[in-house]
Amino acid sequence: MDILQLLDDVRILASNGLEYADNEYDRDRYTRLMELVAEYYGHVLDLPAAAVRERFQAELGHITPKVGSDGAIFDDSGRILLMQRVDSGTWCLPCGWIEPGETLSEAVSREVKEETGLVVRPTKLVGLFPRQAGGSNGPHAVISILYLCEVDEGTLACSSEGLELRYWEIDDVPEWYAHHERLAHAARDVIGDEGRDV
Repeated sequence: MDILQLLDDVRILASNGLEYADNEYDRDRYTRLMELVAEYYGHVLDLPAAAVRERFQAELGHITPKVGSDGAIFDDSGRILLMQRVDSGTWCLPCGWIEPGETLSEAVSREVKEETGLVVRPTKLVGLFPRQAGGSNGPHAVISILYLCEVDEGTLACSSEGLELRYWEIDDVPEWYAHHERLAHAARDVIGDEGRDV
């Protein structure tokens, strides 16, 4: 069992319990669960428990998965554009959290521009991909929304989040971030379904 997935499950249960608890005894129990989760998250992620608690308290309402946008960009040879992450050294598609008030296509265009320097046009929704919390996946459950994108203009330029940008053959990538290999294959399959030569 992955401790981060367990902690995320308990955190969601406790937080939603606090949202709907109607007596002091249940509130006390859920509060204690949140304290334990913060303490153990702190151990696993090497953060002070107080900082973890503060972060949890900032999340209001019913807890749902985080929502991210991902962009799949292929070159004329059928290679996919990936960024090597500063935080892990693994390779990922350009991606990030959707901001409040953004449309899905605005979010993916913004993230791609921020991380690669390219101005893109999302052309097709590939799909929605759930990801559980876990050691290689990060501390939160996520739903990734993946778009195929066409480059309109720009020159590749790495952001502070990346070590390198590079077009890869999907099967040659040395180490993938989280579930991004799955996303890359899904994007390639969609292009294949459309009859493009990739």
